[in-house]
Amino acid sequence: MAAGSRRAVRGVACAAIMLACAGMAGLWRTGLSETHRPVPARGAVDPLGSGLKPPIADPLATAPDAPATRITLGPGGRDIRLSGELTEGAAERLARLLDDHGAVERLHLTSEGGLVDEGTAIGALIAERGLVTYVPDYCVSACTLAFVRGRERWVLAEARLGFHAPYETGPFGVEVAADSAPERAAYLAAGLTADFVDAALAVRPDDLMIPDAETLVRAGVATGIVAADRFPDSTLDDGADPERARAAILRDVPLLDEIEAGAPGTVAAVAAWYLDGYRHGRSEADAFDGIRRRAADAITRSLGGAEPAVLADLGRRILRATERGHPGRGRLCAAAGEGVGAVLSRPWLDKADLAAARRIVSRGLALPPPERARPLPEGPARQSAGIMPPLGQGRGCSALRKAVSAALARPLPEAAQALQPLLFPAPPARSRPALEASAQPR
Repeated sequence: MAAGSRRAVRGVACAAIMLACAGMAGLWRTGLSETHRPVPARGAVDPLGSGLKPPIADPLATAPDAPATRITLGPGGRDIRLSGELTEGAAERLARLLDDHGAVERLHLTSEGGLVDEGTAIGALIAERGLVTYVPDYCVSACTLAFVRGRERWVLAEARLGFHAPYETGPFGVEVAADSAPERAAYLAAGLTADFVDAALAVRPDDLMIPDAETLVRAGVATGIVAADRFPDSTLDDGADPERARAAILRDVPLLDEIEAGAPGTVAAVAAWYLDGYRHGRSEADAFDGIRRRAADAITRSLGGAEPAVLADLGRRILRATERGHPGRGRLCAAAGEGVGAVLSRPWLDKADLAAARRIVSRGLALPPPERARPLPEGPARQSAGIMPPLGQGRGCSALRKAVSAALARPLPEAAQALQPLLFPAPPARSRPALEASAQPR
């Protein structure tokens, strides 16, 4: 966290998920100025546990000055979402919003740090009002001074809290060590263990200590770990607008941009649903489950009538993705019971799979819809044609591979016919009210 001057002190955060903090620290030491701030990744934490997504923005994006901290009332008036750098006046604005909305009980924090005075003042407000704090993504540097004052303190399993020693900005912008006694006292008073505080304040100001969630709980930093269905979605806290929603969707299901080339408006429709749910308090888990189901439906509609060679290529990609050692193999095989749309809309495809899927989808959409092969009819017509029935859930990878391999062993026209019910099974007769109705804030 930063300490000292209100004018120049800012926190820092790990911006790119694929870069180690030490590597980023090296970048910061070699020439990033006060106005060239790393921008942390923002967006969905994958509730299925496949990891964090790459950042929407360039991780070294620049800005002439820090924008005002974004502080907004959440759906139902029971929570406040705070995001961005902690700039001057943030605590005062938060106090006014709390005064105007007495039902607020929780503060969602997504911040790369900022002015330590603001972090401390926000923490004092949190303690005074008895608020619960929650980190859905990241809370770094001065932000942690606010988080630890929560009556209860919750994190997602993949959330990142970053700690480092305090510093002041001296003449010519040089960072110099600052007295860490105030931060040490604040952390200890909040119930953090002494050994954790010692380790956190021993980290150089240009580096970060980012413990895992279990360590945060053991050290008293967090009350506990929550699943992504516990609280209203915070993935758009930095701006709930169609462009950010679109970016988050394409980050989660990148193949949709290929689908949209053949079906303009596909992503916009999903983004509208996503934004509506965010504004009404749908949980992050429900939001991204719904996004992927809608993406799967769009993929199925686009490829269901593709020519035989395209269907055969899809079958071969399924086989490759279910090989032993492939990341996400088990979950991919389970999703295959819902068809190729469910497979291609999930985040476990590696780069090679995604590139191949893009090529296949592009070929599948090359012909206008009237000229594409007609999909095989549903129901009894499939069975009378002597074609294998859908696999269904729970059959496992070996059954899936056996069925797809048997289909691909036939001559091309017959192979495509045999693959149809495997790649595009009839949807089960079930109700999904949780996905269609906006969830109430919890």
